[in-house]
Amino acid sequence: MDESSPMKKLLDTLPQVGRVEWIGVRPGRGEPMASLEQSQVSPEQGLDGDRYAGKPGSKRQVTLIQHEHLPVIAACAQRNDVSLEELPGLLRRNIVVSGVNLLALKGKRFRVGGAVLEYTGLCQPCSKMEAALGPGGYNAVRGHGGITATVVEAGAFGVGDEVGVV
Repeated sequence: MDESSPMKKLLDTLPQVGRVEWIGVRPGRGEPMASLEQSQVSPEQGLDGDRYAGKPGSKRQVTLIQHEHLPVIAACAQRNDVSLEELPGLLRRNIVVSGVNLLALKGKRFRVGGAVLEYTGLCQPCSKMEAALGPGGYNAVRGHGGITATVVEAGAFGVGDEVGVV
């Protein structure tokens, strides 16, 4: 895309600053998510304590999901019995972010607290969503699954920290 095109300028304009709402790690395959108040990441280790830790270069070192999408997912799954505090762990994402459109981070590096991450792709739902949310859970998450990222610069972050484009 031409660097001076109006569309390129629109795509590069992201002054909003988001906020970390929830952090979770999954220590091992099939294990439940553990909720944290703070964590740290590094390019070599990924997210401290997560099952993807120790996999340098993985495009899925960290997963993020949009806080504003949680009520939509619950509604689409017809799960009014699931609290918004419980839902991130069921969705198996590492960081819940509010206030900034995660899809607008495509092709960008962004800061989460003291760490710098880079968008690597969409975080598509898997078949485990059927078990977590019930029949139709997979389709409830489609289009709302968040993004994957890799760690560019090590750093610490916590609930309440800012999220924004570098």
